[in-house]
Amino acid sequence: MKCPFCGYHEDKVIDSRPTDEDTRIRRRRECESCAKRFTTYEVIENLPMVVVKRDRTRESFDRTKLLGGMIRACHKRLVSVEALELAADRIEAQILNSLDREIVSAVIGEYVMETLREIDEVAYVRFASVYREFKDIHSFSEEIDRMKGAGRP
Repeated sequence: MKCPFCGYHEDKVIDSRPTDEDTRIRRRRECESCAKRFTTYEVIENLPMVVVKRDRTRESFDRTKLLGGMIRACHKRLVSVEALELAADRIEAQILNSLDREIVSAVIGEYVMETLREIDEVAYVRFASVYREFKDIHSFSEEIDRMKGAGRP
């Protein structure tokens, strides 16, 4: 850390404490050259996640859109919003914890389908029908057969 008073590059930390609901750390430092004290703040850097869509366009990841799609799939089903929010949190963490800063929308769709399959099978089929662009009743039937083959009654 460069001293704001003399420009020297060596200092020592006198005090550290969390601030802003533990999202930043405040550090009191003392320059080893001029002995003046100054304060720095350490913040976790959140790099934006970019979603690559089917048409190759890119947009920032939006948790609201993720949750909205799940809520639409669960319309008139006995699934609480809290359960969907927790599921969206898990999916978001899975996305943000990847080392890549870009993710293909198809991967997000697969994460959502896996999660909805555990929560509500009807919501899963609804989401899959839109996501996989089912064209007819035969597509629905194949997906239901696939679910049965995976150990689902």
